[in-house]
Amino acid sequence: AHPALSLALLCRGGAELLFDGVKKHQVTLPGQEEPWDIRNLLVWIKKNLLKERPELFIRGDSVRPGILVLINDADWELLGELDYQLQDQDSILFISTLHGG
Repeated sequence: AHPALSLALLCRGGAELLFDGVKKHQVTLPGQEEPWDIRNLLVWIKKNLLKERPELFIRGDSVRPGILVLINDADWELLGELDYQLQDQDSILFISTLHGG
């Protein structure tokens, strides 16, 4: 089994508006059998943090186009995207590049 993880989830560029305007969330993911990866994290975020209009953040099992994801300041594309296995104290930054309504 895998232990609980403590993460910082950061939102910028308007993404924070989907999280009640909060730009930084310190979250603890519960321990589970499988390792936590970004795919599981997005499901958790949808269930626990996204108050409204989750479709503006998540599409299918990933983030919607136009949202950049940085893991510890590195582009998630370099780290395996959805398959990146989260480590304790990771910092995940979501930046919305979509503007206007």
